[in-house]
Amino acid sequence: MATLLEKLTIKGIEFRNRIVVSPMCQYSSEDGFATDWHLVHLGSRAVGGAALVIAEATSVSPEGRISPGDLGIWKDEHIEKLKQITSFIHSQGSVAGIQLAHAGRKASHSAPWEGDDQLTETNGGWQTVAPSTVPFRETEITPIALDAAGIKKVVDDFKSAASRALEAGFKVIEIHAAHGYLIHQFLSPLSNMRTDEYGGSFENRTRILLEIVEGVQEVWPEDLPLFVRISATDWAEGGWDIQQSVKLSAVLKEKGVDLIDCSSGGLVPYAKIQAGPGYQVGFAEQIKKETGILTGAVGFITESAQADEIVQNGQADMVLLAREFLRDPYFPLHAASELNADLKWPVQYERAKPHKRS
Repeated sequence: MATLLEKLTIKGIEFRNRIVVSPMCQYSSEDGFATDWHLVHLGSRAVGGAALVIAEATSVSPEGRISPGDLGIWKDEHIEKLKQITSFIHSQGSVAGIQLAHAGRKASHSAPWEGDDQLTETNGGWQTVAPSTVPFRETEITPIALDAAGIKKVVDDFKSAASRALEAGFKVIEIHAAHGYLIHQFLSPLSNMRTDEYGGSFENRTRILLEIVEGVQEVWPEDLPLFVRISATDWAEGGWDIQQSVKLSAVLKEKGVDLIDCSSGGLVPYAKIQAGPGYQVGFAEQIKKETGILTGAVGFITESAQADEIVQNGQADMVLLAREFLRDPYFPLHAASELNADLKWPVQYERAKPHKRS
């Protein structure tokens, strides 16, 4: 059997294979509420055979949204629709996960198809916050540097969001500490100019993430997995890099985090990213080998043989696909056929299942 399609157990959850739907922003919410779009979008990937379906970057506070259309989980009223979604995902044999996020200085933007422009308070936007008064682009509005009370609120917001995620039926939480959003802004010396206990040294720059992990763990059951997505490198001189990522991953493993989802970039607009098929797999491989923690590989993974090779070679334990799942919601079912393996199809679709090749 293809390694990609082998089961994986993390704590109390068994995943039916190693294929994960990566969190993908849909910019299709109003006031943070999930809609039927989210039900169909996420549900169809569960029907398609994914082991884990992770809902998009879901904001822990209104000010933490990338755009006014972001999914949210900052109030109890958000739970009802999310519960419907998780129930359907689980009914299809998949596991429902959620990525908890705060955009920091990259918040308050219009949706990509509306220009991806920074919004002001006069046209539906809001004041952004960050570790320091350094905007993402020089032309953008300067964020407010979080004070001690502001940092505590962020930590508390993640904790409250985790509690709601549990009530909504999610079985996996991923903390978003990548792509230039708030936690990543604290991690990188390119965006963190603080001189207090949250800036300067590696220990100080990683402090807020560890506090968030601890807060989430206070309400998240010990038998349910906890992931963290990081940008393994800023792709920019003087920034966060793979060596610091390895060091952080070792600390997170000690703190009880189960898997590191290894992405990269997003912190600065001048990053020089060497993109190509599987270009981030090496980060997952290095972190896995040097720390022993489980890792997920993501980025330009588009073919079943490519994904299978990553897991088979021990470069990562799970493979996360984003754009390929937009093109093909049934990627796992098709991958099984291509890899001459068997994967259970929904009974409603079984009459269309290809015959296994001998």
